[in-house]
Amino acid sequence: MGELRAYAALGAAQVRSATAYRTSFLVELFANMGATVFDVLAVLVLFRVTPALGGFSLAEAMLITGLSAAGFTLADFAVGNVDHLKSLVRAGTLDAVLVRPLGALPQLLLMDLPIRKALRVVFGFAVLGLAVAANDIDWTPARGLLLVVAPVAAAVFFGSIFVSSASLAFWWVDSGEVGAAFTYGGRDFTSYPMSVYGGWFRGLFAYALGFAFVAYQPALALLGVPDPLGLPAWSGFLSPLVALAAAAFAAGVWRAGIRHYRSTGS
Repeated sequence: MGELRAYAALGAAQVRSATAYRTSFLVELFANMGATVFDVLAVLVLFRVTPALGGFSLAEAMLITGLSAAGFTLADFAVGNVDHLKSLVRAGTLDAVLVRPLGALPQLLLMDLPIRKALRVVFGFAVLGLAVAANDIDWTPARGLLLVVAPVAAAVFFGSIFVSSASLAFWWVDSGEVGAAFTYGGRDFTSYPMSVYGGWFRGLFAYALGFAFVAYQPALALLGVPDPLGLPAWSGFLSPLVALAAAAFAAGVWRAGIRHYRSTGS
């Protein structure tokens, strides 16, 4: 209970700090929504020149985009600021985090809680809600449960990538660009049907690394349409298992990084 109170105090302090200057906070709140808005606009622009994308209509493609947006914005809000780890390692200030009687990762996440990104989460789930309403889905208990679980599983998957890529800083401080290729690049990759990609690129990122199970496969399961790439219908329900595997991998990388870290003595 003592640890929970400490974490709650850290989080409350960040909220008070972020909202101390209300005008600045409101500007940042709306400005941070821009990236997700442009992701959605990019899909809409593509459908201005084509009636279908990879065999999917606008409404179906927007369901994929909505699942990806909801999952990514939630992950970015919850754990996206773990990217700051490289700055702490470079400056040696991670030592102060490690000597406290609290978990290092929760401290890092609460030290700079990105309240300014909250509206992005709302917008991401709004896009998902509109996309669900635009599609004629034959609702069953399994599909209803999947609609609830899939965005959370996507958030766990993206959050795991944030933690895994940030943990590279324990070995390679200037690894930010590599990490961004998998976090923000993964967001862009999962916003479109996997059928638009081809060859080894799709095989590696969509299936070997599991990005197809973030939004594409769950969307197919919700829509009840066969996968143009040939995977069975139940593949869309594997997203929680893929997310758990990603989380287990991220936890292993994080623990290995903490063991590898050598204090600067500062």
